[in-house]
Amino acid sequence: MQVVHNAEDFVTRALARLHRAPPGFDTPRGDHDLNPDWTQPEDGRRYKPAAVLVPVIMRRQGLTIMLTHRGSALRAHSGQISFPGGKVDAGDPTPLSTALREAQEEIGLDAGYVELMGYGDAYRSTSGYLVTPVVGLVREGFRLSLNPFEVAEIFEVPAGFLMNPENHEVQVRLWNGRLRQYYAMPYQRHYIWGVTAGMLRHLYERLYHP
Repeated sequence: MQVVHNAEDFVTRALARLHRAPPGFDTPRGDHDLNPDWTQPEDGRRYKPAAVLVPVIMRRQGLTIMLTHRGSALRAHSGQISFPGGKVDAGDPTPLSTALREAQEEIGLDAGYVELMGYGDAYRSTSGYLVTPVVGLVREGFRLSLNPFEVAEIFEVPAGFLMNPENHEVQVRLWNGRLRQYYAMPYQRHYIWGVTAGMLRHLYERLYHP
């Protein structure tokens, strides 16, 4: 088992092992990793491209990863924990552009505080999205301004907790009439699960597996 020992180790691994360019969608990871029979969106739609920012915060006491609670009034995935992000707009030239735009719109994070470290593996969700995780190192000094419709709360989790496989639970629930397996990483009062936990698991595998 390998876990985060310090900020320098995490950053060194990220710079060496993350994709240097958006990985494309030829062999995406996703919900189907734990549910191999799930290969298409539930209603047969084509997958829609999306991107999220994985904000790694350089705190004096160590690295943290920022997450949000989605607003309760949102039509999709309301109240769940997620990264800032969303669908790729026609005017977005790259997944990085999408992730930074969405982070500005959702939580008011100024892109000037974000340094790109690389891209995680593309993630295919059963809700019909192909998501590019954009991993960014965020220096201290930023100010946030939440969009209250989209985001109910922002919180940070130590990177050492999220990159420790002992905290990666595989849970099962009945979903749309069939059993679904998924990763969950409960932290204090926060229940991190599903796509967000899956992307964190994949980040751990990319950085810390041989």
